[in-house]
Amino acid sequence: MSRRMVLWIAFAIVHLAVGTLGFSEPNLPMGDVPLVYLPWSSNAIGGDGIVGITETWVYPALALLPMVLAHGFAWINGYTVGWAILATACNALGFGMLIGRGRSMSRTIAAWFWLGFILLLGPVGLYRIDAITVPIAIAGCLWLFGRPRVAAVLLTVGAWIKVWPAALFVAALVVARRRLEVLAAGALVSAAVVGVVAAAGGIGHVFGFVTEQTGRGLQIEAPVSTWWLWQAVIDPERASLYYDTDILTFQLQGPGVATVSALMTPLLALVAGGILAIGAYKVLRGARFGRLMPPLALALVLAFIVCNKVGSPQFQTWLIAPLVLAVVLNRHRAWPTVVLGLLSAGLTHLVYPIMYGEVLSVDPLGIAVLSARNLVLVILLVVAVTQLSRVPGRDEEREMPAAAAVPGARRAAPVPPVPPGPATSGGGAAAAPEPTPPEPTSPPTPEPTPEPQP
Repeated sequence: MSRRMVLWIAFAIVHLAVGTLGFSEPNLPMGDVPLVYLPWSSNAIGGDGIVGITETWVYPALALLPMVLAHGFAWINGYTVGWAILATACNALGFGMLIGRGRSMSRTIAAWFWLGFILLLGPVGLYRIDAITVPIAIAGCLWLFGRPRVAAVLLTVGAWIKVWPAALFVAALVVARRRLEVLAAGALVSAAVVGVVAAAGGIGHVFGFVTEQTGRGLQIEAPVSTWWLWQAVIDPERASLYYDTDILTFQLQGPGVATVSALMTPLLALVAGGILAIGAYKVLRGARFGRLMPPLALALVLAFIVCNKVGSPQFQTWLIAPLVLAVVLNRHRAWPTVVLGLLSAGLTHLVYPIMYGEVLSVDPLGIAVLSARNLVLVILLVVAVTQLSRVPGRDEEREMPAAAAVPGARRAAPVPPVPPGPATSGGGAAAAPEPTPPEPTSPPTPEPTPEPQP
């Protein structure tokens, strides 16, 4: 049996298992699908109001599209199963593009990582709108080197479904040599989305998802909420949890919560700005795309998670795309972040849905597991920023082989070539057994690849 066939069999088993867990695990892990996605999409189809157009919505405008499309599979066994089929189909498109003909070891390992992450994270990674954006983001990341305009279109579409792919788009603007093409493609897609919404009469709500988020309090799963969670364990009268019926989530109340909540958005902007500044500095130093893009993308995505006052468990799916890119470009450097990412996914699955009852009852064990998950995320951010700060510039990379030739000098790590486009057969990045001279400043042109179907 071929490696490619084994991967596809594993893909089917993992998605069937995770889809089934959504109906068997406690605390209704697929709850958003029947409880909110179904009413929103049904109202839009029935002409009873379109969220994002006739009223302000928590999601960007294109998020309604997959919710409506899931009705096309609802005849099989209801809307929730239809959503699972749609999400699986989207993943299948991205998965097929990633593995190509199955001849690349790096892409094979990246595919196994993706499946492992889905399995460890559990049903919340499948039964949320974020699941639709993951394969789109993976396709965009893999096409950034050879087809930046296509990549920009994909990442922009993803951002108009759920905001987080904007972090990958901004990273691409910093790293890509053809950044003006990336910017133009993204601007055209955004203009088209805004134009359609305006034509439908919803121009006043097109950016409502921004204002809806800024007014939120501290969600209990957010890393910044850890302090107040332990305060609630120690003294329930000092800090406590409550359910916000407007945004349908559990939040915290206690001394200082409102102030910290107001500071989180500026903190996120500050941290993301610092990460981008490091990335821009590395570009000026001549850092290569293959070395710079993975840690920059991962660090920005983690800033969106760690510095966010919202900490929904499905946010962990955002880690998949930058980690897949890291494995494809250099699997030997990626292993620390891959291990931490998988650990974060597993702990998140424990937090929600398995131990969510303990978290809501402020049980010390449940809070300890959630705190451990949050700590892993912070460590992962530190590791990503450290890797970013250590990306060598052009001159530093030239000095590495010379340093390796000096007796007693520290041996430089081999630099693998940047892989070609997503669907080629030789796309894997394999490390050479001995240090190699640095690559030319201009990377080789990748082989032609078919257009993605996200």
